[in-house]
Amino acid sequence: MLVGVVGKPNVGKSTFFAAATLKDVQIADYPFTTVKPNMGVAHIVTQCVCKELGVVDTPRSSICVDGKRLVPVKVVDVAGLVEGASKGKGLGNQFLDDLRQADALVQVIDASGSTDLEGRKVPPGSHDPAEDIEMVEREFDLWMYGILKRDWEKATRSLEQTGGKVTDHLAERLSGLSVTLADVEDVVLRLRLRTEKPSSWTDDQIMQFVIETRKLTKPSLIAANKADLPTSSQNIESLRRTGRQVIPCASEAELLLRRAAERGLVTYSPGDKGFTVPDQGKLSGAQAAALRMVEDKVMRVYGGTGVQEAVNGAFFGLLKAIVVFPVEDETKLTDKDGRVLPDAFVMKGGSTALDLARTVHSDLAEGFLYAVDARTGKRLAGDYRLQNRDILKIVSSGKRG
Repeated sequence: MLVGVVGKPNVGKSTFFAAATLKDVQIADYPFTTVKPNMGVAHIVTQCVCKELGVVDTPRSSICVDGKRLVPVKVVDVAGLVEGASKGKGLGNQFLDDLRQADALVQVIDASGSTDLEGRKVPPGSHDPAEDIEMVEREFDLWMYGILKRDWEKATRSLEQTGGKVTDHLAERLSGLSVTLADVEDVVLRLRLRTEKPSSWTDDQIMQFVIETRKLTKPSLIAANKADLPTSSQNIESLRRTGRQVIPCASEAELLLRRAAERGLVTYSPGDKGFTVPDQGKLSGAQAAALRMVEDKVMRVYGGTGVQEAVNGAFFGLLKAIVVFPVEDETKLTDKDGRVLPDAFVMKGGSTALDLARTVHSDLAEGFLYAVDARTGKRLAGDYRLQNRDILKIVSSGKRG
């Protein structure tokens, strides 16, 4: 699964991305700092099974911090979108194309209202960030609409003459956007579109199909960045009244805390509601002042910076992800080298035991026999639907290569 970080220029997208991934990216206070997409690894945070089972785990690809498992996930930060992006403004088509494979979107906005639609600075509170959300969604929809309309009349006439299915055509045309035939059929059915005569579809109906397909295949949440600024709270409450999922964020505060934690200046883990300073004497005056500001304006107000909450919300909330722990010895919960609970895999909701085998190694899937629930010892078939925090052994006639 891949989550895309989107938004207009100069709202703190790159800071959000850097805070979530600790990847060095160019950050500056002007539009179009980011031009090429940045791919990085963030972590989702979930309760590990180690404390429940009374074992000391030895993770390999993930991290366990006092019973919290940090599991790696992929995120991509694309350049800022502006009005007219669907027509190529600001290299918009290129930036939209960078989002093709994203399964969900985190839209970062400037909650303080201190940047206009183009990302230029304006007096704080003078711009309504709701306009930014609508603009980004509209440009994405217009871009997808353009893909479908490119040869719509010719294609639909051909389908009607040959008896072809319009759903197959739509799925093929949008396959590069991770849209499946099942997705297309779902939307067409809900909108009650005439599949026997697609040439009769109006432009409004095609656009409605696009909007509903985007909502289904690119679900999104709002990271209301710069939440610590005075003009942000009112905008955040206003956006929440629209029914959108809005998470107040202070990306600069998160980046500061994570960098300080790397240097041992604070004790902090992503998603924590607070932090501690082990030795005040190690802090410079400026560092101490910055941490006090984070404590007063972010932690006490919002109970966290919101960055980890947004990452978790995208994967666990929008994509219904689950975390599964595969082992090779179900009695000792180890791999072949004796590591306890070494792996934690993020799987899409609805995935099966066979999907897990395929994720671990293709050879295990080809020779799949059954899985074993490490908690109960019960044998599970390949179509068993995985549950969050499952611990499974895959039994297969194939061996990992």
